[in-house]
Amino acid sequence: MRIDESGGVRVLHLDAEGPTISSSADAADLVGLVWGENVGMIAIPVARLDSEFFRLRSLLAGDIVQKLVNYRLNLAVVGDITSFVAASDALRDFVWESNRGTHVWFVPDEAALVEKLAGRA
Repeated sequence: MRIDESGGVRVLHLDAEGPTISSSADAADLVGLVWGENVGMIAIPVARLDSEFFRLRSLLAGDIVQKLVNYRLNLAVVGDITSFVAASDALRDFVWESNRGTHVWFVPDEAALVEKLAGRA
């Protein structure tokens, strides 16, 4: 885990290895982790998210996103989600819409995240 700043936003980058984020309670733990650190975004590698996150019907993505947004934290999902998107038109649409906004982004790697943040500044 590390915190750095890109495009004027302090970002907590979770390591690829670690416990799976699989509930709203796990999102609350992330909020607690950054409390007082003036972090504006949490970057979570795809490998750290339970696969149910990518099955929108499970509501896990909505629960996690809502928890983070309630605490004014944006989310970047970092990594290859091609197989998940190929299996779900709803997820494809969610990713497309999310990437047009400012609260949730899906990026292929950290370089793409830095570029997207730079474009926001």
